[in-house]
Amino acid sequence: MPKEGRKSTLDSVQEDLVRRAQAGDSEVFIQLVKILERRMYSVAKSMVRSDEDCADAMQETVLKAFKAISGLKEAAYFNTWLFRILINECNLILRKRERVIVMSKPPESIESSSATAEDMDLRQAISGLEEVTRTIVKLHYYQGLRLQEIAELLELSESAVKTRLHRARKTLYESLVQPAERKGIQ
Repeated sequence: MPKEGRKSTLDSVQEDLVRRAQAGDSEVFIQLVKILERRMYSVAKSMVRSDEDCADAMQETVLKAFKAISGLKEAAYFNTWLFRILINECNLILRKRERVIVMSKPPESIESSSATAEDMDLRQAISGLEEVTRTIVKLHYYQGLRLQEIAELLELSESAVKTRLHRARKTLYESLVQPAERKGIQ
């Protein structure tokens, strides 16, 4: 069977499952989530990093989605809808974490960290980006999502995603490479 025929068949099967879940079939809802579980974990892990926060984000996502699935207007957009909830939960965890870090005393040293200085500089530079832009960078570079997929997940146009990604690369370059060049490091 050609790819597009197989895809539309899979889409119609998934849409049927979504409609059944919307009608109250919790077993079917669990089945839908299990199909996407690995990908959800991967996206959450790339955003929040820690296993505990990742598990919290996924748990909250599944709970919120289960409670709200009857309100999903288009069954065909279930995946996008679910991942949007997940991304929002991850961003909520990150915002809470930032508040805690600001309030707590910084560690005396970072020698025990297994990350290299370059990795830490990159993470810090990425964390300084605007929330939506940071999410786009993580989804594109850490998860390998295509620009079109990111646009669907974040409900943005593909050109807006391209523009934000371009600006992010420029900002990251300016904050990471240019200071090193000024110091004579290469």
